[in-house]
Amino acid sequence: MPLSGLKPVSSENYRIIYFFQDYHMSKISFQSNNKPFASTLRNRVNDYFKTHNISNTGNRKLYIKSLVLLITAVSLYLTLLFVSLPAWILCLLCVLLGVNFATIGFNIMHEGGHQSFSKKAWLNNISAYTLNMLGGTIYFWKQKHNISHHTYTNVDGLDHDIDIKFMRMHTEQPRKWFHRFQFAYWFVLYGISYIAWVLFQDFEKYFTGKMGVKADRKTMPVREHVIFWATKLGYAGVYLIIPILTVGWLPALLGWLIAGVSCGFCLAVVFQLAHVVEATQFPAADADTGKIEQEWMVHQLSTTANFATRSRIVSWLLGGLNFQVEHHLFPRISHVHYPAINQLVKKTCKEFNVAYIEHRTMGHAFLSHLRHIYQLGRG
Repeated sequence: MPLSGLKPVSSENYRIIYFFQDYHMSKISFQSNNKPFASTLRNRVNDYFKTHNISNTGNRKLYIKSLVLLITAVSLYLTLLFVSLPAWILCLLCVLLGVNFATIGFNIMHEGGHQSFSKKAWLNNISAYTLNMLGGTIYFWKQKHNISHHTYTNVDGLDHDIDIKFMRMHTEQPRKWFHRFQFAYWFVLYGISYIAWVLFQDFEKYFTGKMGVKADRKTMPVREHVIFWATKLGYAGVYLIIPILTVGWLPALLGWLIAGVSCGFCLAVVFQLAHVVEATQFPAADADTGKIEQEWMVHQLSTTANFATRSRIVSWLLGGLNFQVEHHLFPRISHVHYPAINQLVKKTCKEFNVAYIEHRTMGHAFLSHLRHIYQLGRG
């Protein structure tokens, strides 16, 4: 199939592009016969952008928001280093800095990583590398998130985002004795997830060459080796060494810990509310054919949930990731277009009798997630 002929906003085309990159993908596949639902939905979304004569990438609102988030991060960082304030205010600012890091990830890095931030490739690359500014590795993220998670959402062994140490996220994962208490310790694991990601998991991927326990080993280009070590040394310098030299080792380490836990909790919770709630499914492929029963678009709808889509504040902070269904169906469309796309998706789901999972508020979704992990811990 010639890639040059692919439509720009097709979710299927997006998946195929990544499939043909230099990665070995699983033999697991999806049903491909008779897909009127997928073709109807793709056509409607394509027609929306043609009719309105707009790009499917970000716009001025996204660029202004990104600038605000970056300026806020720098301002908080400098304030913590050079302004003398009461301890409780400093702690609050550290919390806000951690939340700000998460919003940069949701709004800037995530869009750049999906090439939806801008029509210009270089601007997408710059926005994607904000992850490295926060200590992560965009090279690993693109493989783990864009390929494994977006192609095989909620499929055990292939979607590495649902493989969380010490947590049982679905029935296909073996139940161990400590899972009985996961309803009591989940918040600790979610809180340390960002710190563990930057200081442990990235190094685990680097030295093993694997994105997950069951993944194949990948060869890492020399350029990425250099970027990896520059990122980690830069992270240590900016977030640990400079603060220690400026304010002392104890305030610096406490501030780093508070910001890191705040960021990790935000990142983890948003992911869980989108994929690990009571109504979402965790499909398994047929043992003989290697096929998943549903076609790819319907699979995304059965494994993904929306929440709080009527809240402009939530949408603004999360970069539209509360519209997770639309994001998974069309990952190369910027989140600024999700409210409009949302109506097209719901209309098409209703016509074809395809289930659409959505929680009215973030609180409802959060409670659903807690009930889900509680039940999985019990049996």
